[in-house]
Amino acid sequence: MIRMVQPASLAAAFADALHNAGLPVNPERAGRFAQALMLAPPTNRERLYWTARVALVSDRGQLETFDAVFAAVFAGELDPADRRGDPGNPTIQARLRPPSDDIAPMGRQQNVSGDTRLRPGVDSDRSGENDRERESMLAIAGREERLGNTSFAELTDDEVAQMRRLVGQIVLATPLRRTRRTRTTHRRAERIDVRRTLRRAYRTGGDPVHPVHRTRRHRPRRLVLLCDVSGSMEPYTRVFLSLLQGAVSGASAEAFVFSTRLTRLTRALAVHDPDQALARAAAAAPDWSGGTRLADGLRSFIDNHGRRGLARGAVVVILSDGWATDEPADVAVQMARLRRLAYRIVWVNPRKAASGFAPTVGGMAAALPHCDAFVSGHSYTALTEVAAAVRAASR
Repeated sequence: MIRMVQPASLAAAFADALHNAGLPVNPERAGRFAQALMLAPPTNRERLYWTARVALVSDRGQLETFDAVFAAVFAGELDPADRRGDPGNPTIQARLRPPSDDIAPMGRQQNVSGDTRLRPGVDSDRSGENDRERESMLAIAGREERLGNTSFAELTDDEVAQMRRLVGQIVLATPLRRTRRTRTTHRRAERIDVRRTLRRAYRTGGDPVHPVHRTRRHRPRRLVLLCDVSGSMEPYTRVFLSLLQGAVSGASAEAFVFSTRLTRLTRALAVHDPDQALARAAAAAPDWSGGTRLADGLRSFIDNHGRRGLARGAVVVILSDGWATDEPADVAVQMARLRRLAYRIVWVNPRKAASGFAPTVGGMAAALPHCDAFVSGHSYTALTEVAAAVRAASR
């Protein structure tokens, strides 16, 4: 039986031991391990082993080190707390026994006499099937984690297809705004519905004992997405278009793409079949993978669509790396015009995630002062920042 200890203490100590052994175990994984221990308390060493392995191991190459650390810690060969307060102690790697000695690989142990037996609690007839199932679960978890944190530019063609399906399901919800239309409410409000109040007063002899109140309705703000489809954005455009298609079909958003000119894709993307929507979008934009004329694209949007109502009080999301052939002063002028119309401007630049990035490119530097949020959106996990920026209220 496993000695009962606090899950947080156990998770922190064992994660520290794995980290000292060279495994990339961070506090987030340690917290996940502690939650797993609380949800499924281990009753024996085998259950503890698999709980820790699923929560803390992200690659098959880490299994040998993980097995060695687990055996050293929970077989009594090493106390994960013995290094606390003593930085002069040898590293954990020097104190671990090689797996070939008495730590059997993957599911088997050797006793003192040398015979091999299964870990306690495992049925010998089903051990192979259970091990294969657990290996499959771990492999799936590792692929999903890699897919979520990998930049869109580094995905293979098969992974891009999977990512497009995932990104198309993201919901971009905008803040609510008060409309001029009103609705009846049973609570006290700032406006009285005179007609309904007088009609109800007939029941009380003409005395308006129970006044009827009205309040203004709330509805989500309009969402407008402008996606750069120039050559420099090509590695990311193939995924961003799925984001546009999901927003158009699910949130009634307005979608535009621009390279050397602006193209409206709302009608082309307003179908539920993602492949059909992307095919129609590619056919509608003949300047795909061309140069970038950022200022001209913004000017065309504002003159032909923005001032006519699409940008007024809307959340505008611009997906671009800011590499443009326009003069930075022209970009600044058009961004200032858009700023006066829009409720909130969110700029998504996948280059922001690069090490040492600084918004010094002419177009990006000119546009940044007019943006309410500046996020990367370079991976599936990073798109949560985009959704949060779209949902946030303007200051």
